[in-house]
Amino acid sequence: MQVFVDTNVLLDVLAERKAFYVDSMRVWTLAEAGTIDAHVAAISFSNCYYLVRKHAGRRGADSAVRLLRGVFKLVELTAQILNQAIDANFADFEDAIQFHSAIQAHAECIIARNPDHFPRTPLTVLSPREFLATYNMP
Repeated sequence: MQVFVDTNVLLDVLAERKAFYVDSMRVWTLAEAGTIDAHVAAISFSNCYYLVRKHAGRRGADSAVRLLRGVFKLVELTAQILNQAIDANFADFEDAIQFHSAIQAHAECIIARNPDHFPRTPLTVLSPREFLATYNMP
């Protein structure tokens, strides 16, 4: 199954955000095991690096992006994605980039902690908990 994982889900794991960690880590583990084909936007790497570096320093941030690279498939930020995001009129520009990156990856759904920030078509957008329940993932 092709899925797209939003930055906030990655940060739930990397920053061990207590309220969200368990479900997000289950999604990460499914990606790591190859049970799901999980894609992330190129900007997720820089966003994660920036935020992890603030809390864990450069070594922690370097380690975080290496972990991401080893588990998730990168969706390159192209001019097409950027132009689509600019023209999309989303309330949050970063979410627009995520959305159009997911379409580029041919994802069947987006896994995000803020599903209400994304349009419901042409992709299903689910929280980690909703994804795990909907697709009966272990």
